[in-house]
Amino acid sequence: MVLGGEEDGTGCVLDGRDAAMDTALSALYGRGGERSAGLGGSAPHVARWLGDIRTYFPSSVVQIMQRDAIERLGLASLLLEPEMLEAVEPDVHLVGTLLSLNKAMPETTRETARAVVRKVVGQLEERLASRTRATLAGALDRSARTGRPRHADIDWDRTIRANLKNYLPEYRTVVPERLIGYGRAARAVKKEVILCIDQSGSMAASVVYASVFGAVLASMRSIATRLVVFDTAVVDLTDQLADPVDVLFGTQLGGGTDINRALAYCQSRITRPADTVVVLISDLYEGGIRNEMLGRVAAMKASGVEFVTLLALSDEGAPAYDREHAAALAALGAPAFACTPGLFPDVMAAALEKRPLPTP
Repeated sequence: MVLGGEEDGTGCVLDGRDAAMDTALSALYGRGGERSAGLGGSAPHVARWLGDIRTYFPSSVVQIMQRDAIERLGLASLLLEPEMLEAVEPDVHLVGTLLSLNKAMPETTRETARAVVRKVVGQLEERLASRTRATLAGALDRSARTGRPRHADIDWDRTIRANLKNYLPEYRTVVPERLIGYGRAARAVKKEVILCIDQSGSMAASVVYASVFGAVLASMRSIATRLVVFDTAVVDLTDQLADPVDVLFGTQLGGGTDINRALAYCQSRITRPADTVVVLISDLYEGGIRNEMLGRVAAMKASGVEFVTLLALSDEGAPAYDREHAAALAALGAPAFACTPGLFPDVMAAALEKRPLPTP
């Protein structure tokens, strides 16, 4: 660091790596709080800048700077160029931006964009899939227990533990007054889950996470999973659940919101209410018919459906949401709350077992 600079009033001039870092920051944030035009308006300039920030800053900081560049400098259109996409650090927010640009994306960029999305989805699956399957498998096993099992279906470990109070020392044995076991339908579909996802622009991160979880749930033979996305129209993407990337590119972020229409569709697909969990992921800013929406939730719950409302499924914390609608759903026994990806398996396990949800 060399003394003598006057531009920022510190009396210091940066050199070497410090100067390069300062240049990268100034290109985005400017000096004195003013927006800078340092990134220019072309993909080569931006791609070079993206390379610089990846050299000088950790991945978590790079992702924040990328997000700021897209928002502050209006660079979203440049993400339609392959050389730009190849330079970015993939993350959930970048995927959301790409999905919002999906319809405007030229063919020359589409494959590069899919590769970026697939990389992020792969990272999320690696982080979330194993624990989700293990947690839900345990919940399904517990929900399938029966107190009158056939001999071959008795779970002896749990039966012995449940009857330890009946231990007879003189015979060195336990009298099993209550048998615990699993039904013969252990390999059949035990539960049905409907993920109903608001694809308005503010829900981008939630759409990404929900698509990944949808694919994980669909891979479990004991759960029949349906995935529905909506704005003012409703699209059933269940047949694409084998590949969450296909699901994501089947969404169309932005537009209005008609929760009532989406719930009407979901309600029409329920065949086993007592064994069904409906998960509505929405900020609840309803553009449809409010009273009908609440009436559908009440009807589903009365029929035995477990209804879960998530205001967001992301790491972003509490989102903006319609508090009046959230309170109305809570009054119906369907509390609305934001959920992190790490908490989601526990929420689903509780819903499958029909026990209180582990709200944050």
